[in-house]
Amino acid sequence: MSYLDKLLDGVKVEWTEISKALVRTTGTKITAEQMKQMHKNQAPLKIFAGGKTVAFVDFKDIPEKDINRKPSIIVKSRGVIEFEYYDKPFSHKNEMWSYYSPNEYLDIKFIYYFLKINEPYFQNIGNRMQMPQISTPDTEEFKIPIPCPDNPEKSLAIQKEIVRILDTFTELTAELTAELTAELTARKKQYNYYRDQLLNFNEKEVEWKPLEILAENLDSIRKPVTSGSREAGEIPYYGASGIVDYVKDYIFDGDFLLVSEDGANLIARNTPIAFSISGKNWVNNHAHVLKFPTYSDRRFVEYYLNSIDLTPYISGAAQPKLNQKNLNSIKIPNPSPEEKIRIVSILDKFDTFTTSMSEGLPKEIELRQKQYEYYRDMLLTFSTDNIEA
Repeated sequence: MSYLDKLLDGVKVEWTEISKALVRTTGTKITAEQMKQMHKNQAPLKIFAGGKTVAFVDFKDIPEKDINRKPSIIVKSRGVIEFEYYDKPFSHKNEMWSYYSPNEYLDIKFIYYFLKINEPYFQNIGNRMQMPQISTPDTEEFKIPIPCPDNPEKSLAIQKEIVRILDTFTELTAELTAELTAELTARKKQYNYYRDQLLNFNEKEVEWKPLEILAENLDSIRKPVTSGSREAGEIPYYGASGIVDYVKDYIFDGDFLLVSEDGANLIARNTPIAFSISGKNWVNNHAHVLKFPTYSDRRFVEYYLNSIDLTPYISGAAQPKLNQKNLNSIKIPNPSPEEKIRIVSILDKFDTFTTSMSEGLPKEIELRQKQYEYYRDMLLTFSTDNIEA
């Protein structure tokens, strides 16, 4: 017997259309541009638009009749179709709608959780349109479960117990996600600190050489191939930020360092601009190809390029570019081979550790989210044995 069966204790469940149980409210006439102009940090009234777009405004900024002050379910009906619960004063764009409960024995958050697990149903309806969207009849005619309809007090108690459990799960999942994310951020900062310390050389401590002296540039061998002309295979096809496709043939075979030639990431640095590759591969003209005499030479330069500010070497505002001439001119510290090996060995260990965390923590977060969804679905999946037509 499931926990839900125990909670219901044999009582019946009545299924009723949303239009018969909740009150639908409209929003306010406002554009995305107006929301942007009216937004004030710390203002008390939240206005919702599609996706994650919101604005905070003063109560006087929109008509009083368009302000909803009851705990409600907001229906995001276009683009990313989803439901959101909100229990403070709010409004929303008028192509959306929301629901509140006029019945003190019907917990609106219980209905929210039930609609939340049914989002895929509404998203499938929306995906039939060129621009994903649903209409009011899609929600108005959707049936929701009312446990123990003949005993309102018991019905409300059951609803509130389900809400309490799911609120607790939601809070614990959010806390765990925040803790794991903070741990990953802290470890990355620690890694960057040690990397920068190890690669911080005084100009008089070591000899500095332009990159063109330390590496052989193989850019002339690169060959871009349009997506329509590529023959699918298992060999990685690289661009400025990594693998963009897999092809049948190759033009390089060995160990190389790729350095982004163009793209916004040269400025943003969301991903490394220098990265090592090995084996058979194809590289297009958006990444420079460098060959080094030893593993430690290659990895040392990789770590160094990823640690420094490359802005002085980048041209172009709309389309940032690190051309070959500027790349070749970058001065690189050139300590003894023994010192390079020592530094690379330390940084390799840090890199392996942070990479492991970067892969492991998101998987842990995903696992906890799936665990939460399992228990949520179990609590909100009502047996057909207990359903009244």
